[in-house]
Amino acid sequence: MESVDSAERKWACVAVSNLIQNDPATRRLLQGKNVVGALITRLSDSEEEVVVEAAGALRNLCIDGGYDICGEMYNKNILSPLKAFIPKISITLSRFLENPQNAPENAQKLVYEFADNVITIFWCLSETSNKALTTINSLSLVPFLMSFLAARTNLPLSTVTSAAQCLYVLSDDNPPAIHEIRPNAAYTTCLLEIAKTEGSPNLNEKGKEVSNERLVTLRVLCCGILKNVSPVPPPSIAASVELDRDVILPTLHPILASTSLQEASQRVQELIAQQDAIPALDKLTTEKTPKSDHKSPTDTELEGIEWKLRTVQLSLEVLTGICATLPDPEPVIESDDVFEDAEEDDTIETDADMLLDESSGPSDLHTISTSFLPALVAPLLPLVQPTLLSFPPPTGGPSPHPPTTSVLSAIHICAMECLNNIFFSLASPRKGQNPSINLRSEVESATHVWSEVWRALDAIGTDFETPGQERRREMWQLGVGVLWGIGVVWKGVLVPVDAQVQLLMQFCEVSTDQAVKVKCLGTLECLAQHPQSIDANRVISTYLLTYLPSPSRSTPLLAEPCLQALSALIDIYSDEALPYDVNFRQGGYVNILASCIEAVRKVVRGIDRKRERELRRRGEEVRDNLVAFVEYRRALKL
Repeated sequence: MESVDSAERKWACVAVSNLIQNDPATRRLLQGKNVVGALITRLSDSEEEVVVEAAGALRNLCIDGGYDICGEMYNKNILSPLKAFIPKISITLSRFLENPQNAPENAQKLVYEFADNVITIFWCLSETSNKALTTINSLSLVPFLMSFLAARTNLPLSTVTSAAQCLYVLSDDNPPAIHEIRPNAAYTTCLLEIAKTEGSPNLNEKGKEVSNERLVTLRVLCCGILKNVSPVPPPSIAASVELDRDVILPTLHPILASTSLQEASQRVQELIAQQDAIPALDKLTTEKTPKSDHKSPTDTELEGIEWKLRTVQLSLEVLTGICATLPDPEPVIESDDVFEDAEEDDTIETDADMLLDESSGPSDLHTISTSFLPALVAPLLPLVQPTLLSFPPPTGGPSPHPPTTSVLSAIHICAMECLNNIFFSLASPRKGQNPSINLRSEVESATHVWSEVWRALDAIGTDFETPGQERRREMWQLGVGVLWGIGVVWKGVLVPVDAQVQLLMQFCEVSTDQAVKVKCLGTLECLAQHPQSIDANRVISTYLLTYLPSPSRSTPLLAEPCLQALSALIDIYSDEALPYDVNFRQGGYVNILASCIEAVRKVVRGIDRKRERELRRRGEEVRDNLVAFVEYRRALKL
């Protein structure tokens, strides 16, 4: 790369680009030889072709190497040469667009590819660190990137899609970019037009199928950008549109509903088997030569499957934000309660009716009815079910096809996050909401959703201590949160299964994260409130008592699980008329709770009011509820 011969410098950059693709060992070896610094130096080369190839190699390093490589690039000042390319690319593209007949096709192709590489590096660096993002914000990239979207009919769809991807990353919870896009009516109108585009655009792209797939990705990206910058103010056309209802969900839902991860995984395995069947000697004649675009049909199909799966992952990312901000439902006027209303309080259980409101129309997203479940939950449930390629083999070793495994596990995690947000949006208390509940018609839905999440967790397994199995653990951590949300929505309806109860308790014990322990205890609390399951109630309540402060404790007391366990016991036994209340009386729980009041007060005082304000507030609330609950139960004299 330091040769005096420009051709040798160019082919050295090409060689690096080819060597590092899906080969972590070679990438780490070259990284140790300062390949990143050498390539950054070549961005200032006197020969344009060397600069283009260096940018391509750096782009591949960004994508394959992730955060570590991007961090190294930022520390070695890659943004200095990159920012100098922005005006040069803009001027050249303007010249091409004004007089396309005067621009040789090869020259256009070279510039478009170079722009694609530069934009992709910006996008990857934006995700690396706050320092990199702050520097990139100062470059004012938004007008540069939007110019590609505005001129989309005259540019390769791949380059336009990269610009949209960079905008999507920049607009994600990043005020400088949001404030630049949101008030610009031309920008938001352009994004809306693309998001609502149907069919194949008249763009310079090889293969109609490739074009259609990239167009779907571009539409999803524009939906994501609009969601990131919403609400959009007038006079933009986007301000008059109900984005979630009329644009984003109609775009995302068909993508999710038509995806079969099992079929994709099966096809990848078949393609890998075909590759393995090719004799080693034949492979030598079909492998890419430097700067060759030749790809075997198998490679092309594998890339196509990965692209489709990445679009599914992106769709789920956008949907996650929508599910976390669902609007308030209309209050229920009348209802047929399955259970007798107990003393009315503000606990989370009184809000399951937001799912079960039959009075709202299914087409109005400002109200949530039972039609909401089949509309969004139904296509998500298959996406949490693992395939044979979803995780590295539990016995150790790499995945048969790492790119597919990477995207499949990401899809499972995003789908589980969507479910988590959906059920907690449905279960969270809303101000002024009617607490009446009608669960009778929803028992089948509750059982189905609960069973499907458990089916996914059973298939994932609990062997996540082995290196490389971190995403299995992450799925369990998210899955327990989903179970808690489902349990809150259908509290008292789900019948506890002993094996599931035991697994939840075991996972709670081995988890070191207090938030995960709280999820496990919250799920157990919901299961304990099935009126007829007296034995399960006793098992769960006995376990909850182990999280209370006690002189005989052999492990340090954790504040958050302790408060959750106390809150759970109060909630479970707030109605003495329920059949399982016999466990409270026979176990002498009132005396146990009374004996730990002073210790609980000490726990609450130990929570820093300034640094953990919300936890301190919750602790004080649980402490006061505990005192009142003990007085109430003792007054009953049962």
